[in-house]
Amino acid sequence: MKVACVVDEDNMLSPLEYGSSIFLIDDETKKIEEYENPGYGRTHGGREIAMAGILSLNPDAFIVTENSLCPGSYQMSFGKVKYIVTEEQPISDVIKNLKSLEEKAVTELEPILYREH
Repeated sequence: MKVACVVDEDNMLSPLEYGSSIFLIDDETKKIEEYENPGYGRTHGGREIAMAGILSLNPDAFIVTENSLCPGSYQMSFGKVKYIVTEEQPISDVIKNLKSLEEKAVTELEPILYREH
């Protein structure tokens, strides 16, 4: 499974527009690729731009933290990826616990996870 997530400068999971990097982790090959987040720092449309970048990498799943998604980015990704909901944490913990996180993957999120605040 290929899992994508957005990571900030402190190597913590981050909402879509606040992380400078997109990580793509392949649990089969143990390969980790890092990409520049095209939505980083954008106040308008940043989440959608970041999601477009993520979807272009063809991940199987996306790691969601609180306030990661908005209605637009959720609709863009719905049906294209599974979602793994977790707390904000260092990317090193995600990599270490990837198998157990993957077991929590769902095809649909509760609206509270992508509504505008």
